[in-house]
Amino acid sequence: MLRLLLPLVLGPCLCLGGPIVPVAAEDTSAAEKLGFKLSIQAYTFNRFTFFEAVDKAHQAGIRYMEAYPGQKIGGPFEGTIGTNMSQAEIDGVKEKLSEAGIELVAFGVTGLSAQPEESRRVFEWCSQMGIQVINTEAPASAFDTIEALCEEFGIKVGLHNHPEPSIYWDPKVVMAALEGRGPMMGACADTGHWLRSGLDPLECLKILEGRIVSMHFKDLNQKGRQAHDVPWGTGVANVPALLAELKRQGFQGPMSIEYEHNWLESLPEVTQCVINFHEMVEQLK
Repeated sequence: MLRLLLPLVLGPCLCLGGPIVPVAAEDTSAAEKLGFKLSIQAYTFNRFTFFEAVDKAHQAGIRYMEAYPGQKIGGPFEGTIGTNMSQAEIDGVKEKLSEAGIELVAFGVTGLSAQPEESRRVFEWCSQMGIQVINTEAPASAFDTIEALCEEFGIKVGLHNHPEPSIYWDPKVVMAALEGRGPMMGACADTGHWLRSGLDPLECLKILEGRIVSMHFKDLNQKGRQAHDVPWGTGVANVPALLAELKRQGFQGPMSIEYEHNWLESLPEVTQCVINFHEMVEQLK
């Protein structure tokens, strides 16, 4: 049975000005052993600055993070996350992440171009930030450029599946697009958008076997376009089965919580996702 987090636990931590203490101090050893890097997509906290998102991630007990382009950096900096950051901003973001004990592992969803100089800027910035996976919905015409940059920089690229009219909404289309491409290119599997598209996430994972390089992991209250996020294991996604399938496939990589609901006050629900995740992963032993 999943353990419920009492909402009051978060109250003092959010209101006081003292050190932020993680409330979800879960045993992460089972997930780490499997290679599941439980992450947070900063878009979850897109009403806040990146620095504020880092604080919230730390409080939820999350050790990995995925950035998205255009979020205000915050703190003493006026710029936004992405390739236009100054060296001072880059150093400041790295320091903020280090202080919180969080590793930046992914970036997206971002555009990549067939023009080598345009895509190179993204890869160079991601390399400087220590990012391991870039998530995109770039067209197939850019793949030759992208694959060459993947090999040069040692950074993987995942094709992300927004619902239609995204070209990658169907995992069969993703697999066809990846045909003939090496292991540095794969899928960024978004379980919530599959549900919004009326697809079964478990069957979608099976279709993408061997090609998943990152995830935007969600559980929703129902299928369809009107659905919204709920804490993992409490919705219709059948999260235990999805985690079991990922273990069977030997998936290792970023598994980002992207919680697109209750935008201003989602931290208790995000923290519940963290708690539920570790309890479900423990059951996979």
